[in-house]
Amino acid sequence: MSGLENVVVAETEMSMVDGAKGALWLRGVPVAELAPSVETALSLFGLSGDLESARVSAQAHPQTVVTGPPIDSVRATVASLPSDASPATLIATVALATARSVRASAEFGGQTEHAAALLRAIRRSEVTTAEARAFARYLVTVADHGMNASTFAARVVASTGSDLVSAVTAALGALKGPLHGGAPGPVLDMLDAIAESGDAIGYLEAKLARKERIMGMGHRVYRVRDPRAAVLSGALEELAAGAPSPRLALAREVEQVAERLLAARYPERSLRANVEFYTAILLEALQIPRELFTCVFACGRVIGWCAHFEEQQRTGRLLRPRAKYVGAVPTREFSCAADGE
Repeated sequence: MSGLENVVVAETEMSMVDGAKGALWLRGVPVAELAPSVETALSLFGLSGDLESARVSAQAHPQTVVTGPPIDSVRATVASLPSDASPATLIATVALATARSVRASAEFGGQTEHAAALLRAIRRSEVTTAEARAFARYLVTVADHGMNASTFAARVVASTGSDLVSAVTAALGALKGPLHGGAPGPVLDMLDAIAESGDAIGYLEAKLARKERIMGMGHRVYRVRDPRAAVLSGALEELAAGAPSPRLALAREVEQVAERLLAARYPERSLRANVEFYTAILLEALQIPRELFTCVFACGRVIGWCAHFEEQQRTGRLLRPRAKYVGAVPTREFSCAADGE
């Protein structure tokens, strides 16, 4: 089937995605009940290693800087790691490479919690407990999500018997594609334009008339609201601590208007807020530059990539799907050499 839609390629204990019911479990825990701690997520996914020690080691590894978006530098830095690097080393290196892609001198500092250390390295400023908690909730919420494109890429590499570094490098390459990890930034562009015009209905109706996507709405799997959107919306409320948040209020208005307009135009489809809608607003509230959004997503998803790598090597076999040939047919019969494939 084109796109491998509904094709089961592996059995996994990592996450369960129910698109019809809008449910997501990570290792049997509903996404809304996950502890906001990267360290706890590491244990939940059965990964071993000391993240604090791994961060110290990561600071000694040189950053590979290449021309292009920050994700390219992160991918190149990961690819330069020794092939026996541990999951903790991969998680720490993706984090530090993300921070150093915008500030070469970035260091983790003295924070003991991974989320706080990463946020401080990116911003080069102190991090409040509320900010660290909100950021950790984001990183854990996006840690795994079924057999998505980047996870599948990691598992294909793992199935060949290759190493973890190669698998994570492949996953980063898949995440760079705009159809997988590239929507949070444009969500903010949309909110900026609506805030300037003061007309959410007019802006969204014009986009639909031009047959353009409303960013942050709709998902390949979910037929209801993405459960991760609810978690991150709640994280924004906690971060605001009861104070008025004009940005969050605008986002909720836009979500409601977009949902209504999309339902009227496409009654046969369910196009509701996905994880990227509130990801954009939360990362903006945490003062993370927009150009780092895809890299920061990788800082969370690398946990799942490492867990899937270990699961694939432990329980899986070589992933080798078939393709249906639809090309030209030879006009005459011919034979292959006896020893060829």
